[in-house]
Amino acid sequence: MQMDTGDMVPPVAASDDALAPRVVLFDFDGVLLHGDAFYFFVRSRYERSWLRRLLVLPCLPWLLLQLPFSRRRVARTLVHAALFGTGEARYQALARSYAAEMVQHSRLFNRDALRQLRRHQQAGDRVIVVTGCEQALVGGILEQLGLGDVELLASRLRATGLGMRTGFHNIGANKLKALAAHGVTAWQQAYSDSLMDVPMLKPAAEPVLVNGTPKLCKKMDAALGRVVGRVAWR
Repeated sequence: MQMDTGDMVPPVAASDDALAPRVVLFDFDGVLLHGDAFYFFVRSRYERSWLRRLLVLPCLPWLLLQLPFSRRRVARTLVHAALFGTGEARYQALARSYAAEMVQHSRLFNRDALRQLRRHQQAGDRVIVVTGCEQALVGGILEQLGLGDVELLASRLRATGLGMRTGFHNIGANKLKALAAHGVTAWQQAYSDSLMDVPMLKPAAEPVLVNGTPKLCKKMDAALGRVVGRVAWR
């Protein structure tokens, strides 16, 4: 099944409550953005500070040993080192500054996806960005893109005496928890590029896979138990 919504205004679906808007979910990394925004941010922290590179150097043997078993643990360690000594206010300022830098590089963003998001807004749909990216960073990016009014459910860091640390990671089934806490229990359409979003895509009346390879499309169809919609966006 091939579905291209690039030039279409989303139809208004019939419902029991004609006044209730359709709920449409967008992932961020890999959908609205080409790549991983928080990865870019953390990489920039190392690129701009040789002291941070020295800080992580003693950990490299342990990180290399852990890599085959737990990429998440390795990533968490690198995040903690990148934010060592960074308090909450400082982090917020850094995230806003980096968001402004990112938006200057228009090629990082999926213009077709952004256009489709705006079409949904114009059609009166309730659009929610549900992402594993960190709240302050992705919120800053959306604001810079003129989308500061879009509802956002994202990952959150927590402040400690050693600096900001990973907190709630809004991926996989955690996206359902975040949506439920936000009072959202049903949605009509959901856009994603990843198998990790199967929990979010499965309840959608219209799940849409963005820029999926043939192999990924087959895996997604199998995971959802039906043929998923596809779009090829740039």
